[in-house]
Amino acid sequence: MSGGVDSSAAAALLKKQGYNVVGVFMQFWFPSGEKYGENRCCSLAAWNEAREVARVLDIPIHKVNFGKQFKKIIVDEFLNEYKAGRTPNPCVACNKFIKFKLLLDYARTVFDADYVATGHYARLKPRAKNQFDLCRPKDKNKDQTYFLYNLEQEQLKHLLFPLADYTKKQTRGLAKKFRLAVHAKPDSQEICFVGRSHIEFLKKYLKLKPGKIVNEKGEVIGAHQGLALYTLGQRSGIGLSGGPWYVIGFNRSRNELAVSKKINSAKLRNRQVFFESANWLMREIKFPLSCEAQIRYRGRPEKCRVRKIGRRYVAEFIRPPRAATPGQSIVFYDKDKLLGGGIIG
Repeated sequence: MSGGVDSSAAAALLKKQGYNVVGVFMQFWFPSGEKYGENRCCSLAAWNEAREVARVLDIPIHKVNFGKQFKKIIVDEFLNEYKAGRTPNPCVACNKFIKFKLLLDYARTVFDADYVATGHYARLKPRAKNQFDLCRPKDKNKDQTYFLYNLEQEQLKHLLFPLADYTKKQTRGLAKKFRLAVHAKPDSQEICFVGRSHIEFLKKYLKLKPGKIVNEKGEVIGAHQGLALYTLGQRSGIGLSGGPWYVIGFNRSRNELAVSKKINSAKLRNRQVFFESANWLMREIKFPLSCEAQIRYRGRPEKCRVRKIGRRYVAEFIRPPRAATPGQSIVFYDKDKLLGGGIIG
């Protein structure tokens, strides 16, 4: 329970359905004393909101501190990936290592819990031999399955997603019906631990080296603040006039940032996307695999064919996706069913 409307409504639904519900508030790392304050998802204000929800629902709530693990596994890796020129997704990593590993183990060990339930918008469908399919929810606009592709069957059988059949508007209505003060609380959109700007966060914690910005002809047209602050396909925040300009590449040996005014530049689109660190939710998946792939949370699914090449994979697209950036997640679906995913290399 984070003190947000989704986890609060999920707890209320489970209590109404007769489950013995125990709330768990996770304390994560935050840069103490910084002007932009605490990690928003586990701030003192969020803890007080979660406690108030628990009081209204008449359920116990406990705080568990995963700060050290979160700093090492999520924050440090986030910085290391940007330093290496990759664009990570810390929410994917948090789900894999924190919420559905540390929290699940904690709940089963400390509370002897049968399930961990969250406010994620996702749907579980049982199938033969105690296996589950993880599918898109009713509210396609809030679908969070993209962030859950690293889950395994042993975890799925201990999870509940109570909001699968609800839209966000309906969830807020439920929270209001249950008289939860958080029913009108705004959604959190940014990465929880970076404050107001991930750029300012990177500037603070990375040693950045300014360099040249060049166009497609190799002509110097400006200066960048450090390659780690830019990502493939980026449009805003480049600092050039006469745009729009788009980031189309990096020359790390020369510390140069390449840009173009052409959004459809061939350098931004590739029919083949290589990926690794793959996880598949079903053992019986065979390759080559025809499916759809999504390379961003809000990205449009595109048809592709996945082949395995040693320990790596390649997704071959009919219509090349824009700016498949190293470090991002590529996630695969069969219609609404999540098949798995990996990290773009």
